[in-house]
Amino acid sequence: MGKTEKYDHMKLIREYAGGYKNLITLGRCLAAVSAVMTLIPYYELWKIIRIAVNGENLDDIKIYAWSAVALIVGALLVYILALFCTHIAAFRVQANMRSGLMHRIITLPLGVFDEDGTGKIRRIVNDSTAATETFIAHNLPDKTVAAVTPVGLLVLVFAFNWKIGLICMIPAVIGFACMMSMMTKGMQEKMKEYQDALENMSSEATEYVRGVPVVKTFGQTVHSFKRFKDCIDGFGKWATDYTLTLRFPMAFFMTCINAIFAFIVISAFVVTKNGVDNVAILNIMYYIIITPLVTIALTKIAYSGEAEMTLIDALKRVDKIMEIEPLTEGRSDRKIADHRIELKNVSYRYKDANRDAVNDVTLSIKPGEHVALVGPSGSGKTTLAELMARFFDVTKGEILIGGVNVKDLSSKTLMDLVSFVFQDSRLIKKSILENVRMAKPDASEAEVLEALRKAQCMDIIEKLPDGIHTVLGEKGTYLSGGEQQRITIARAFVKDAPILILDEATAFADPDNETKVQAAFEELSKNKTLIMIAHRLSTVINADRIFVMDGGKCIESGNHEELMRKGGLYKQMFDEYTRSIEWKVGALQ
Repeated sequence: MGKTEKYDHMKLIREYAGGYKNLITLGRCLAAVSAVMTLIPYYELWKIIRIAVNGENLDDIKIYAWSAVALIVGALLVYILALFCTHIAAFRVQANMRSGLMHRIITLPLGVFDEDGTGKIRRIVNDSTAATETFIAHNLPDKTVAAVTPVGLLVLVFAFNWKIGLICMIPAVIGFACMMSMMTKGMQEKMKEYQDALENMSSEATEYVRGVPVVKTFGQTVHSFKRFKDCIDGFGKWATDYTLTLRFPMAFFMTCINAIFAFIVISAFVVTKNGVDNVAILNIMYYIIITPLVTIALTKIAYSGEAEMTLIDALKRVDKIMEIEPLTEGRSDRKIADHRIELKNVSYRYKDANRDAVNDVTLSIKPGEHVALVGPSGSGKTTLAELMARFFDVTKGEILIGGVNVKDLSSKTLMDLVSFVFQDSRLIKKSILENVRMAKPDASEAEVLEALRKAQCMDIIEKLPDGIHTVLGEKGTYLSGGEQQRITIARAFVKDAPILILDEATAFADPDNETKVQAAFEELSKNKTLIMIAHRLSTVINADRIFVMDGGKCIESGNHEELMRKGGLYKQMFDEYTRSIEWKVGALQ
């Protein structure tokens, strides 16, 4: 690891620490002092051994022993103070990192969360910042101790008998060289692969847990979720390969650092070849005691190197989020003429994709017109609708609302213009009142109740113990998928935006809920420009116009009757849909 990279990540930590950065420096200095104080008692120990071997004044042993105890206790107290400093700084760094991440995340295009997955982003916010906190609070003072201790040990090892010291250092130097060979750029890449594997498992585990009801219903196992199983298998293979790659270097390292005692035996023969005297006995006894410290010091250095690689990877992942450019904030003062939506040669490609999800689409939706987007899965329907709400910026072309490019509209203006009801209901663990108010924080209770009434939610409210003040998810209070969907529709009523986008909003509703949801949509869509994404083609028959998507292109448009007469993809899809709903259990083929 080069000095520049090391400087860079420590500089970044100091930037996050802000006014607490001096505490990091103070903590490291105190840790260094503690390391030195911990080594001095070994000099006192040498004096005690000398008195015992030479039969000198035995009363001096107490003096040296209590001096050593005092130094050890002092070193412990200084180290605790060092940890106190680094912990305070670490908590501040973690808080600033999480705050910075959350501020950046709320400015990101909404499409980022579909592309990267909430599991990965959540893991970066939680685990990467936690890894940074752990490094500063614990590993950084330990690393300082690990750096200072070998220097002090070299003084102790060579001070009393340089021959014994030199022989004992042979396996230590070999072990150190072996350890440094493992701390290469390739190892940093391995650490990145490890964190990537954990991220992928976290993301896929989230999706798997969401699908557990389906797994239990159909008696399937984890193997029915191939992507999750592939992630687990991939991580297992990586871990095995990684372990096998390191088995020889790690075994050689551990052998070397634990072989120091064997070299003491060799050195004993060297220094006693001309006879045994008190000095030789003194030094051999002393080195038997002190050389295991070399093993401990080298082990700490090895672990501190691994911790530093984990830190660098964590900071890079945080930077990856921070480097995502938020959408440019529009500053146009132009007034929206009406709620017409125009797409002109619009294309969009997801990152790392090899083809456009939406390819050169041109269409126009009149103010107050109700249109539907239909087509096979993966045809670009949802992407096209999300582009209208500026979840992402188009790769090519432009989207205009009321004659103004959506890029020139402020995010607040655009969000005031568009309501989006998703296929998956997004409710938070708060009261129904607070959930509905998310669309309009200053809405009164009367407005919320009226929105709930229009959304066909009164039967839900009446059965809840505290009405609209009932907190969802507490005391066993849960709503079905269709009921959650109606609560999200109430949000749209409160917001009352002139443009409404419905993304397969009745996909998971049971028949009773679907009837109520459809009634809510009829009320909600009055006098609004409506864009509806649907697989159930029965819901789009009465649309003013239907746009048929396939392979990212709009290949047909017109009302239901016109498209049926054309005999194209829409007619094929509608005929298949009709046959599917007419199918009966036990019907003859």
